[in-house]
Amino acid sequence: MSAPDVVVLDYGFGNVRSAVRALERVGAAVELTGDPHRAAEADGLVVPGVGAFAAVMAGLREVRGDQIVDRRLAGGRPVLGICVGMQVMFAQGDEHGTLTDGLGEWPGLVDRLEADVVPHMGWATVEPPSGSRLFDGIEDERFYFVHSYAARSFPLEQTADPDLFTAPRVTWADHGGRFVAAVENGPLSATQFHPEKSGDAGAALLRNWVQTLS
Repeated sequence: MSAPDVVVLDYGFGNVRSAVRALERVGAAVELTGDPHRAAEADGLVVPGVGAFAAVMAGLREVRGDQIVDRRLAGGRPVLGICVGMQVMFAQGDEHGTLTDGLGEWPGLVDRLEADVVPHMGWATVEPPSGSRLFDGIEDERFYFVHSYAARSFPLEQTADPDLFTAPRVTWADHGGRFVAAVENGPLSATQFHPEKSGDAGAALLRNWVQTLS
């Protein structure tokens, strides 16, 4: 069986080589590229992100990343967002009082953590829901976070009609209050933490995701 084909989207932001190496180590054939055709056709697409919400959105639009993500998800093709790559899946980000539109795959707002120490930097446990595929076998592990902003609510979790569609599986963590640490929503998965920097636990999570691609 051939290795799943994964593209890490290159839009000029962040040190993404660690994500490439981490995915290769768990059995994926990985390419770092901003080519829209390759990003659209790969078995899996990873959207990394570091820095400011607005800057990441501008970089994504430069390589038509907003269109690529939307079209992949409309066709049921898997996408994994990491850190700010997760944050931009929400409707808006609020940085220093300035609102920026995100990709809008989920309703909700990303804003500054309300904690005594910001950024939230270091290892922390998470609270995955039952039935999680991402956290299968690693429910009690710790993961590495570096962020000042997060989604502190997930409106779709409260408004989902179980008769119409399955509600997303939301994983929570705490730093001065609860925030969204990960989401599994059909073909769209995302983590606020960095699995590629989270040692064996992060490798297991990436392996769980890659295994869904085959």
